[in-house]
Amino acid sequence: MVQKRVSSPPGAGAKASQPAAVSRAAVADADAPKKRGRPRRYEPEAALARAMDVFWRDGFAATTLDAISAATGMNRPSLYAAFGDKREIYVKAYEHYRGRARQRMSAFFASELPLPALLRHVYGIAIDMYVSGEDGPRGCFSVMAATSEAVFDPAIRELAVAGLTEMDRAFARVFKLAQGKGELPASADPAKLAQMATATIHTLAVRARLRAPRKELEAIADAAIDLICGSSAAR
Repeated sequence: MVQKRVSSPPGAGAKASQPAAVSRAAVADADAPKKRGRPRRYEPEAALARAMDVFWRDGFAATTLDAISAATGMNRPSLYAAFGDKREIYVKAYEHYRGRARQRMSAFFASELPLPALLRHVYGIAIDMYVSGEDGPRGCFSVMAATSEAVFDPAIRELAVAGLTEMDRAFARVFKLAQGKGELPASADPAKLAQMATATIHTLAVRARLRAPRKELEAIADAAIDLICGSSAAR
């Protein structure tokens, strides 16, 4: 009897080899590095700066999370995950403000400039900050925003007092050094002069918020410098 040769149906060999190919693909997928989640689309410092601008303009009570979300481009879950609730965002924004102000002024507080010139630079930086704002002059974050919340919130009050004390001490160091160089009389009290210099900062902030002309602010600063250094302070 002659046996008939039965041919395999087309593609049978390919089907038989598929399980091995699938297995190799699975192993390759397992060995491949896992894809990371979508990277954050915001920078914390930039987001805090935008939140600070909203609080600085509107104050704590009038600022909504929706306004912060719109300003930062972050939705509420992202805001909570990154910074916490509204109060925590406010505290972090205030700390950001203080850090920025410190960075801008510290170089002049540590400089060897003659006292009148040093004070003029410091007050000039303050005026630049206080008249800034897309919606008009906004004054000082500490004076205009933080002090109102300090009445009710011990943590914010502590931050505001720390900022005030830091400014007093910075001025006092400058005046003590100036006294040693003969720019101030031996009878001068650096601590009291520092409080006067800081009070001038606050006056400039309030008047800037009320949209006093820049020339008026500069005249107030010059008058304070004259009182501190003497009416003969060189300009």
